[in-house]
Amino acid sequence: MAQSTAQKPPLLVAQSQPQPAVPQGQTFEEEIIPQRYADNPNVDAFINDMSARYDFDQAALHALFARVSYSATAVKLVTPSPSPSVKNWRVYQSRFLDQVRINAGVRFWRANQATLQRAYEEFGVPPEVIVGIIGVETIYGRFMGNFRVLDALTTLTFDYPNTANRADRQATFRKNLEDYLVWTRDSQIDPTTVLGSYTGAIGIPQFLPSSIVQYAVSYDGNKQIDLRTSEADAIGSVANYLRQNGWENGRPVVWKIGSDAGSLGVAQAAADGQPEPHWPLQQLLRAGLAMDEPGLDIASEAGTPVTVVDLPSPGRGTEYMLGLKNFYVLTRYNRSFFYALAVYQLGERVKAQMAASDAANGNHAAPPNAASQ
Repeated sequence: MAQSTAQKPPLLVAQSQPQPAVPQGQTFEEEIIPQRYADNPNVDAFINDMSARYDFDQAALHALFARVSYSATAVKLVTPSPSPSVKNWRVYQSRFLDQVRINAGVRFWRANQATLQRAYEEFGVPPEVIVGIIGVETIYGRFMGNFRVLDALTTLTFDYPNTANRADRQATFRKNLEDYLVWTRDSQIDPTTVLGSYTGAIGIPQFLPSSIVQYAVSYDGNKQIDLRTSEADAIGSVANYLRQNGWENGRPVVWKIGSDAGSLGVAQAAADGQPEPHWPLQQLLRAGLAMDEPGLDIASEAGTPVTVVDLPSPGRGTEYMLGLKNFYVLTRYNRSFFYALAVYQLGERVKAQMAASDAANGNHAAPPNAASQ
């Protein structure tokens, strides 16, 4: 990820009153421990490193970390449950494809129609995909998190719970803490004032600091990046993120497969959980998988790599789809098949509701970029 913001516009995170917490993860103010990171040898070593690599003033960083609080809530929320919940696609889908979110998506799209169209023309990412991501992430800015980002990132850098992937997760949070301190310094933002999720994600699109440094853009014309209050900056930044991660303009996200026993058997055997497309379509077809995509040119798509997306729901048969490169790109935003498909389907539902509303009102113009996904 990018280390320097020298070539980018100044970053600005507009501050506001704490946002309502997401329903599944509230902040409990009593679960913080102040001054845990003052005179902490691991933090002191980190400060020395930041001073050497980024020319930070050591005394200033010591004073800053003396004001940081340990967040027991952040640790609790990243700790895996001792009895993990059973994955349930239908429950997950219903949570993110509810009518409240769809209606909010229609309002967001209509309010930002010109910006979404401009992002499509510049980055090649359809409006419905951007609308889907922002809707799943924060319901269009409604729930952006009320954790102090500095507390969350520091806690998860130095006190990540003892899990199997602890070393990798600590390294990721350390990199985000580094980037957070650099861009708040360069942007003259008080790092103790920025609010976000319990993992340190910020603003309408929930960008982690390393993603802000690498992908965020100013898209509203004021040359300052503000992901908390500027819907235009959020739209442009999401579009740039997806393009930089390989989004293919005009290509599908998923393909449907047949519901016959043979197709489901092939899909089950090939569902290995790998998000990157790696099965040539023709290989699955030769094994007996049938497609349910009218108009699909099998001959021209025979060599197209796909991944099998498995969608288990207890009490019913597992559902399967084929994910293409653009599906994989959505998993770069959040590494979950459920997440990527919910984003895609929410965007499609919002687009369909807009089209239906326009038709009912006698306006037969399609939403911008009505290209099929």
